[in-house]
Amino acid sequence: MEDTDIDEELFDAAVCPECTKMTEHEILRRNVKGNGEDLLVRCVICSNVHNLQLRPPKSVFIKTTLSDRMDSELSLIEADEDEEIIKEDYFQHQEQTYKITRIEDSTSRECKSLNAGEISAMWAVRVDRTIVPITMTEGEISVPSSIECEPDRIFSCGAIMQMNGRRWRIRALHTGKGRTLNGKRIASEIRRIYLHVPDDHN
Repeated sequence: MEDTDIDEELFDAAVCPECTKMTEHEILRRNVKGNGEDLLVRCVICSNVHNLQLRPPKSVFIKTTLSDRMDSELSLIEADEDEEIIKEDYFQHQEQTYKITRIEDSTSRECKSLNAGEISAMWAVRVDRTIVPITMTEGEISVPSSIECEPDRIFSCGAIMQMNGRRWRIRALHTGKGRTLNGKRIASEIRRIYLHVPDDHN
């Protein structure tokens, strides 16, 4: 592959070995190497000339457990080997949004952040929608159902809501910490909503 001379082309964010920090560089020569490039560059601060090897990062596949309420599946999530993955970050997978809840290294130790190539296992939960189980009670009869809504939708005890074409009153909300007859919660915190027929129904 022949070298190509380029006049006054600038390359940002390169570490100068003389300045020992990120400085702007002028590209003196560019040589294509496979999917990458070898560059001969000159620091615009100290005029030091040195070589830079630019190579695309390798892709890795992270073994990830994806959870959607009660359902979980194991998937392989692709990322650049040197990409920093941080707990509680968000990512898209098959047009769905997930939040990372746990990252483990090669010793199965939980970490707050790791480069993708260092992760042995990862867990994430779907956050772009929430399915809330519902129990509708009328007299002695209770019927299970569910609704799909945004994770931040607020439900309040005592509020009236429509289900199956009828009006129902929220009798109680069940969270992971137990059932409450007062207050309000967002959908992502609710494990079940209990509905009763309103006292003023016809």
